[in-house]
Amino acid sequence: MKLDLPEVVFIDLDGTLVDSVPDLTCATNHMLSSLGLAKASEADVRSWVGNGIPRLIERALTGEMQQKAETALLQKALPLFLDYYQQFPCESSQVYPDVFTGLSWLKKKQIKLACVTNKDETFTLPLLEKLGLKDYFDLVVSGDTTPHKKPHPAPLLYGVDYFRITSEKALMIGDSVNDVKAARAAGLAIICVSYGYNHGQPISAAAPNTVIDTFAELESLF
Repeated sequence: MKLDLPEVVFIDLDGTLVDSVPDLTCATNHMLSSLGLAKASEADVRSWVGNGIPRLIERALTGEMQQKAETALLQKALPLFLDYYQQFPCESSQVYPDVFTGLSWLKKKQIKLACVTNKDETFTLPLLEKLGLKDYFDLVVSGDTTPHKKPHPAPLLYGVDYFRITSEKALMIGDSVNDVKAARAAGLAIICVSYGYNHGQPISAAAPNTVIDTFAELESLF
């Protein structure tokens, strides 16, 4: 079944446009080493990301997906991670294959684009700029733009209001169950990429409208 061509497409950042795990791993291990704790593997960090930096830090400290870290330890860990990551947000991060092909096609169709991420603006904008992605977007909604992050619909509804459209005229592209939940709560259709960060679970289980392997497939969906 073909999808209707939207007026606006909201696109997640980490795990959808960019593989940022290598740099997140470096920041995580700087934090852990500074605290005298054992380093994490890149595979560990890849399974932990997807719910914002504070949750990533808690998972690194506890080794568990849901367990809370001790408050005092978390207060020490957070600035260690943030200071390092602010200095080195994009040393090894890379744009996924065919992302530029897909973005260029969307722009050619005169579709407005917004990047909607749980990453705070101070990390988001340098990453988009350095990787050559920033100019594709008419709007960037970061993790601190609205009071709530995905899976709450607030970031997407912010974008809907910004472009003065209805939710039916918009579409989300993401990689995780949080993206699916946010899109559904905001009344948007959602396309998911198969390669992203979904805690090791197949994204098809979250029942997005469709799943693609690369952004080059976007043209065939409409």
